[in-house]
Amino acid sequence: MTNSEILSHIDHTLLKPFATWEMIEKLCTEALENHTASVCVPPCYVRRIHETFPELDICTVIGFPLGYETLKGKLADAKQCLIDGASEIDMVVNICDVKNGDWDAISNEIREMRKVHNSFVLKVIIETCYLTDEEKKMLCKIVTEEGADYIKTSTGFGTAGATMEDILLFKDNIGPGVKIKAAGGIKTAKQAEEYIKAGCERVGASSVVGDINA
Repeated sequence: MTNSEILSHIDHTLLKPFATWEMIEKLCTEALENHTASVCVPPCYVRRIHETFPELDICTVIGFPLGYETLKGKLADAKQCLIDGASEIDMVVNICDVKNGDWDAISNEIREMRKVHNSFVLKVIIETCYLTDEEKKMLCKIVTEEGADYIKTSTGFGTAGATMEDILLFKDNIGPGVKIKAAGGIKTAKQAEEYIKAGCERVGASSVVGDINA
């Protein structure tokens, strides 16, 4: 796999709470120069990025990183981000509902998020490090049924990130219309390539671009 092929699957990411505009601007310039799939950035920067780099695909995060905001709040945030210029949303599922086994609430959350706008990419972050395999399988089923575009492993802020075991579990349990995004702890081009070859359409990473260009 060539470097350009790897880069085409990368969501070039900067979600640090202390991210400055200078850091974000550098991220966006790198994304354009390296033709990454998108930039993944905090909601507060979406409008400025869209105005400064209108050619970029902008991914932002909702309910990040803990997921337990109210549905009403998540929907309002998502609507504003799409107005501001985001084309992709990575939403953290309500993990409290998952641990309580409230699958109807999880289904409703994804269903309502899917209806926010008629055209955007919805990735559902399930934060695998907190879940049992049975919970992961149920979430694969719900993500498929409710029409999300991707299931995503991790925020990168939990106790662990992506694992190959979880990617294989996803592949066995999602429907044909759902893609996989691996994120959390993926630092090098070699690691990214391994996840892409394993079936991940997207890889969220902050340092793969730098590794390739080192």
